[in-house]
Amino acid sequence: MESRITEVAPDVYRISTFADQYGIQMNQYLVRDEEPFLMHTMPRGMFAATSRAVASLIEPSTLRWIGFSHFEADECGALNDYLKIAPRAEAVCSFIGATITLADCADRPARALADGEVLDIGRRRLQFVSTPHVPHGWDAGFFFETSDRTLFCSDLFFQPGDPGQLTEADIVGPAGEAMRASLSGPLAHDMPYTSHTDAAFRRLAALKPRTLGVMHGATYRGDGERALIDLAAVARETLGK
Repeated sequence: MESRITEVAPDVYRISTFADQYGIQMNQYLVRDEEPFLMHTMPRGMFAATSRAVASLIEPSTLRWIGFSHFEADECGALNDYLKIAPRAEAVCSFIGATITLADCADRPARALADGEVLDIGRRRLQFVSTPHVPHGWDAGFFFETSDRTLFCSDLFFQPGDPGQLTEADIVGPAGEAMRASLSGPLAHDMPYTSHTDAAFRRLAALKPRTLGVMHGATYRGDGERALIDLAAVARETLGK
């Protein structure tokens, strides 16, 4: 198992590992700064490959922050493995994630972030946006890098297969097809559509991201605001019935 590295914004690196057993890319993002930030850990079984990729970009022991959207194996399954090799590292996530889940599952306490709180990592700042149940779970949230306007958008814009590393082409179409296909599969309704769903999409779109750090599929560079508005319409039509 090997990971591919692509610089998707200045000092923002996409680490992509294809998971044959699921037929999808699993992507994490490293922001190289005074206090390096890693978004997503991937499952424990992928730690050997992903940590090698991290080590090619920074000294792993200097990793300072580990972010994720919601408690799930691909989001934070290898968290404790990273905490072992990075003695100063802390997980950062929502209050629910830190106090309800990681308080028991993580080897060190996590830092809980309030909605809208900004994490200063040196030259860059990461804003946390709380979005319960978007994409999954009551603990869900997103991180937005404010200078180059990169949104790490977890499972939004899910694209199956191995569609490439970085694209300026349409990603709403493939993501919409995957969303509609999921309704007849075992993961049907993995994102519940509630009275708050559309508002969460609007909040993310208002950030006007230039880069969308997709977790499963090609990273998108372009009009992130329009892509989020269009995906919200797909979700409303597909899931809001």
